[in-house]
Amino acid sequence: MSRHRVVTAPELAPPVGFAHAVVAVPGSAVYLGGQTAQDASGAIVGTTMAEQFDVAAGNVVAALAAAGGEPGDLVSVQIFVTDVAAYKAALDELGPLWRKHFGRHYPAVALFGVVELFDREAMIELVGVAVV
Repeated sequence: MSRHRVVTAPELAPPVGFAHAVVAVPGSAVYLGGQTAQDASGAIVGTTMAEQFDVAAGNVVAALAAAGGEPGDLVSVQIFVTDVAAYKAALDELGPLWRKHFGRHYPAVALFGVVELFDREAMIELVGVAVV
């Protein structure tokens, strides 16, 4: 899955779908720009949180691959959403989509609720850091 070491702090609640901390192996840091549900033409596609997550996650993997990495190289992912309640309501759909793009690799993850994203139609944006 990943060469990086996932750390679980015993005094914290068990992590589900994320890691408390990740110790990266030596390598080159790759900082991925924010990825939304933009298609190749630049248009935002998808009308639900799950549909947009699917496209945005695919875009993260494509950007990472272009930099010579793969999903297991991710050490951190930040998720920005315009509607936290909608994100939570879509968790049953988002889990399989996460595994589709990232496998069962769960880096350090944080979710942020924001007022809006650069593209007004975007509901979600993913930002990642990888060590390749």
